[in-house]
Amino acid sequence: MTFNIEEVFDVDDYMYFYSEKLTEERTQKEVEFLVKALELKGPKRILDLACGFGRHAIKLAELGHEVVGVDIMEGFLEIARKKAEEQGVSVKFMKGDMRETNFKEEFDIVLLLYTSFGYFSDEENFKVLQNVYKALKPNGLFCLDVPNRDFVVKHLSPCSVLEKGGNLMIDMPSFDILTGRMHVRRIIIRNTQRRVVEYSLRIYTYTELMEILKRAGFKIEKVYGGFDGRELSLKAPRIIVVARKT
Repeated sequence: MTFNIEEVFDVDDYMYFYSEKLTEERTQKEVEFLVKALELKGPKRILDLACGFGRHAIKLAELGHEVVGVDIMEGFLEIARKKAEEQGVSVKFMKGDMRETNFKEEFDIVLLLYTSFGYFSDEENFKVLQNVYKALKPNGLFCLDVPNRDFVVKHLSPCSVLEKGGNLMIDMPSFDILTGRMHVRRIIIRNTQRRVVEYSLRIYTYTELMEILKRAGFKIEKVYGGFDGRELSLKAPRIIVVARKT
């Protein structure tokens, strides 16, 4: 399944339905986890891939790190630049496709968070990991945050609904066990207008994820089951990996 990224992640709809969930408190806790998990002592040069509207990038810049945020959606970057200016911090926000980035040994840390990995083919997803590896300085760290497939499959609902102000975002997912992809039909009903988009996401098992990271050249340092630092288990919603460039 091919999909239009700008339609699926329409900036206006995304901010309308999700911004209240992505609170300052939540972002602060996630950044505190990153600081601990990545041992961010002293200023680092950090690449935040698929940075969205910059909630992690801006917080990390406030801590004194030099941060570059890359996203394919210009609308998110405009919001991010405005927020950074309001906060009085310097972050370089750039439009770019993670499959085509061309950084070379420029960063101490690369982040790819909040289910931003897996939307492409297996070959393209692996290319993303290769690009991350190239972007890191020797001994640099990569933090990847993806859904835990075992948790997702166990808790998959045929229909989930987000409601706000009488407007609806309805997701109807199905999981293809042969390809490891979750296919989603999304219906957005907002201001009496109805819009339908479809996308698919490759959801890796822990074993699959470790294999492709190692194949890309990484050494696995730490694995967590969530931003609260919990251990990975069948009950953990996320797989958060800290991997080192060897």
